[in-house]
Amino acid sequence: MTGPSPADSPTRIVRPADALAELLAGNRRFVSGKPVHGHEVAAAASASGGQLPHAVVLGCIDSRVPLEAIFDQTFGSICVIRSGGHVVDRAVLGSVGFAVSALNVPLIVVLGHVRCGAVDATVSSLRAGTRPEGDVGYLVDEIAPAVLGVGLGDPDVGAKAMRAHVNRTVRRMRDVAGVPEAVAAGRVSIAGAVYDLDTGCVDLLT
Repeated sequence: MTGPSPADSPTRIVRPADALAELLAGNRRFVSGKPVHGHEVAAAASASGGQLPHAVVLGCIDSRVPLEAIFDQTFGSICVIRSGGHVVDRAVLGSVGFAVSALNVPLIVVLGHVRCGAVDATVSSLRAGTRPEGDVGYLVDEIAPAVLGVGLGDPDVGAKAMRAHVNRTVRRMRDVAGVPEAVAAGRVSIAGAVYDLDTGCVDLLT
């Protein structure tokens, strides 16, 4: 497969609905086995002069969820932030704020995925009444409210808690400086979604 030429560089997408439609269309290309972006050096060079990203995507560090690939997006198209279980800290909040205020992205996406190890570790920790040492404990602390909200006795607590955690993170995005005003003005939308490791499909939650 040949890579995109400089003429294929991304153009500015300003409407939130158009940005979301582009990501979902890219996911359909990925699932169908017909991606158009090969992540070749020619595409990198064509975008090196500047960037026109149409989304900032917050996802998990899981090695099976490469965000540019699953949305079939080329260089300069999306800003990617990844942390264990897409947990938010000040650096994440600041990065989202920068993408919205300085890069004018019209879309914020929070993407969870099935069988998330960080969520499963949180469930196990809470059931055992223990907390991991060091900074891993921070991840557990941040995911724990979603797990407890579902209930440790729920037989599907992991899957349900992952979705609850995505929704909680979406709400956190509304606390980023400048985002509430941009959302109210219709310049920015926030979406939560889940990636299926088995099918490659992305399903919207919000």
